[in-house]
Amino acid sequence: MVSLDPDKVMGPLQRLIATAQNGLEVMRLGGLDTGEVASPFDVVERKRMYKLRHYHPETEVGTLPPVLLVPPLMVSADVYDVTSDGAVGILHRAGLDPWVVDFGSPATEEGGWERDLADHIVAVSDAIDDIHRRTKRDVHIAGYSQGGMFTYQAAAFRKCENIASIMTFGSPVDAAANMPLGVPVEFATKGAEFLADHVFNRLSISDTMVKTGFQLLDPIKTVKSRIDFVRQLHDREALLPREQQRRFLSNEGWVPYSGPAIADLLKQFVVGNRMMSGGFVVRDQVISLADLTIPILSFVGEVDDIGQPAAVRGIRRAAPNAEVFEADIRAGHFGLVVGTKAATITWPAVADWVQWREDLGPRPELIYEMSYDEGASSPGSAGSKFAATATSVVEVTAGIGREIANIAQGAFRGTIGMSSEAARALPRLARLGQIQPHTQISFGSLLAEQGRRAPLGECFLFDDRVHTNAAVNTRIDNVVRGLISVGVRPSAQIGVLMETRPSALVTIAALSRLGAVAVLLPPGTDLPTAIELSGIDTLVTDPNNLKSAAATGIKVLVLGGGEHRGLDVEVETVIDLEQIDPGAVRIPAWYKPNPGLARELAFILVAGVGDRMELKPVTNHRWALSAFGTATSANLGRQDTVYCLAPLHHSSGLLVSVGGAVAGGSRIALGRGLDPDKFVEEIHRYGVTVVTYTWTMMREILAAESLAIGRDHPIRLFIGSGMPVGLWYETTERFKPARVLEFYASIEGDVVLANVSGIKAGCKGRPVPGTAHVELAAYDAVAGKFIEQDDGFVRRCETDEVGLLMSKAATDGAFAGGAAMRGVFDRGDAWIPTENLFRRDADGDYWLVDNKKTVVKTARGPVFTQPIIDLLDSIPEVDLAVAYGVEVGGRTLAVAAVTLHKGAELEADTVTSAIRELAPADRPDLVHVVDEIALSSTYRPSNRALAARGMPAPGPTTWAYEPHDGAYKELTAEVAAMLFPTESTG
Repeated sequence: MVSLDPDKVMGPLQRLIATAQNGLEVMRLGGLDTGEVASPFDVVERKRMYKLRHYHPETEVGTLPPVLLVPPLMVSADVYDVTSDGAVGILHRAGLDPWVVDFGSPATEEGGWERDLADHIVAVSDAIDDIHRRTKRDVHIAGYSQGGMFTYQAAAFRKCENIASIMTFGSPVDAAANMPLGVPVEFATKGAEFLADHVFNRLSISDTMVKTGFQLLDPIKTVKSRIDFVRQLHDREALLPREQQRRFLSNEGWVPYSGPAIADLLKQFVVGNRMMSGGFVVRDQVISLADLTIPILSFVGEVDDIGQPAAVRGIRRAAPNAEVFEADIRAGHFGLVVGTKAATITWPAVADWVQWREDLGPRPELIYEMSYDEGASSPGSAGSKFAATATSVVEVTAGIGREIANIAQGAFRGTIGMSSEAARALPRLARLGQIQPHTQISFGSLLAEQGRRAPLGECFLFDDRVHTNAAVNTRIDNVVRGLISVGVRPSAQIGVLMETRPSALVTIAALSRLGAVAVLLPPGTDLPTAIELSGIDTLVTDPNNLKSAAATGIKVLVLGGGEHRGLDVEVETVIDLEQIDPGAVRIPAWYKPNPGLARELAFILVAGVGDRMELKPVTNHRWALSAFGTATSANLGRQDTVYCLAPLHHSSGLLVSVGGAVAGGSRIALGRGLDPDKFVEEIHRYGVTVVTYTWTMMREILAAESLAIGRDHPIRLFIGSGMPVGLWYETTERFKPARVLEFYASIEGDVVLANVSGIKAGCKGRPVPGTAHVELAAYDAVAGKFIEQDDGFVRRCETDEVGLLMSKAATDGAFAGGAAMRGVFDRGDAWIPTENLFRRDADGDYWLVDNKKTVVKTARGPVFTQPIIDLLDSIPEVDLAVAYGVEVGGRTLAVAAVTLHKGAELEADTVTSAIRELAPADRPDLVHVVDEIALSSTYRPSNRALAARGMPAPGPTTWAYEPHDGAYKELTAEVAAMLFPTESTG
């Protein structure tokens, strides 16, 4: 008979009994009873969006530094009190006063499923006010994961008022950091756009989905922890220290996520990356992390799969005006705030940080200033990298997203040639190709499309406020009613004399929606001449231009100006549109919104001054061509904010800036004119990615001593027309890595050229796909006529030969407006001539050389002004340059004038070296330095005043060209008399 060892029998039996007892307790109660009691707290505020917890309420309020802890949306507020070594307990024992904002669950809170990001950001801001009111002290705010993002945003929203410092834990800022599998950023943003627009606008995420998504981030670890728990189920003492944390992660700690909040996160954080660029929208207010001016401490998890280090360290660049510090911890995302390392490293460091910022202790050794060098990204799977881009949403779905990414990897690599730019451009080009003369398309109709597609989408920004598509379209419709009430009808030509303001944008759109034609008059223009030339009998103006408009004697309609309009003109011909009640206006039967057809007139631009003033008609087709062409060439999308520096009355403003933004679905940022002091501030606050300009507009910005633009600006592109070469170089150098995208858009025909690469400064580029085919026709610039071949057809220009730019007209000539020439290059063809002379280089790029009216016609032949200007502009000492003709002694001289940068000097040898690139016959006869070159209202350098002065006076800064040695030398009185005799001396 075999004897049994009691220990060998009882040991397994006791383990079995203990396992059964503990397992039954887990099944009945959801976990083991640890005997731990949560830290005491009072709910001191109950509001629709949150409850404010004050922990350890026995502490006298206001005696200790207050710290507000903010949880992420998908995690319970109890995350800060999971164990006895939780955040609130440690901070209290360290002499701080902990408070927690509790958003609750959208499943149980009234209106919870409709909550968006702004609700939570404003709630944090309100909680700060609550604490400050009670404690009379500035508040230190701290947030975990998305809660940290809320602290950044709330602080920017309130301009850091009553906030002592910010602390975040694994909170990503740069959504573009560490894309998975080499996927381009825009490829990921397209997916985020789709999810925001078509999935999360009708779907929320349950707490079970949140928990599952988090566990799928590391399924192996999840399974292993469950196996370890079961294997140790008999050993209660071993399980108890980690039981609270296990229960929190397994079930109790997860909160549902409302669909609007997810959609908002995707649109603003992922698609727009607006935590980095600026322009984040909270309610109708635009904010930027550049507004943060208080100390920031960011805890970085070295093995964090959600808040990737590179994305978290984005705060250094996003908040250039703040002191930014970091603390690195060898922990994952959850381990930053819960667990052993959190208890022994994170929260003691938080306490030490607050004591330091309160001047109650030294700077902690763990904490150091964050540098701009992001360093190496943390190791991890493709899924972890994907998580860094989508932050909190990926906290819910990253596990699934990783599998999808793996499945899609092969397909993506096989189609990498189909770039996001192409995917975005193709529908636009297809739409351009579909436009026929009878197609209904206009400025007003495209704005209406945006309103139907995304009523809550952001249309434009002004004075730090956001105007949605719905609000803008409502305002347009109201103005239409006002215009109808005063007798404006379709096809009527109505003058618009307004500064670049929302009211101007709305006025132009309202006239378009009504089917009328806006005649755009630059403020400060010669109104009597413009009125006589255009034949208008009605002007829409703003309060700033009311006096000059009223002085014309024609009907004046006043719009805009805000609350303090100051209308002090009492004339019978002046009508205040703001006083008309839209609801009281009877809509006539003839009114049809947006009736404009492609072939019909949309706008009339008024350009030039005095006897050079001219009207430039723009059809709806021509406007659409520039709008979609700009959107395509600049790759404009919803992530872009286009800063409209170019005035609306200029073709760059209306056709390129506003047109491109509307066609691209981008936001429009309107500034109050050209203000260098506000430029940098608005660039960051609005998150401007594209700046539009005309001619020398950027010169005033760059010359401002107050310009303090760092390398972390959000600008990627400057788009416009006419930027001088020297200013081009200076702009791209100052705003690296932004590029200049120079456009040429003729009013005649359908020509749109774009220098998309931005490599050749001064070049106009190539035709934008979808626009008219162009050719250069051989042209005698002196005689002013085409050069024909023996067969009578016009000769096409060779490479680098100067010719007149021609655009191919539609077969039926429907868009030509009667301007088409037939039988130009071939029998039966139709071409529309422009007013400008170009050359085409060996690469196929087009260079503007002159307008056919401004060619200097010398005895030796035509001298083209633009090549001269470009070469002089490229001299570092030169600020502005112009070229023109002067009559001296019965002959015409080619003269160039330059102004210099402050303190610069120009030598004759420098001029000689620069001009030597031109053939001798193309060089100016004289070059001289002048004190000033006048600028037009659109910042175009004008040579008119200088040309009127005639021959430049001899002197040390006037140089004459000597053909025998190809050099420029000082023009003395003797040399002037010899080289350029007047009729009296010759």
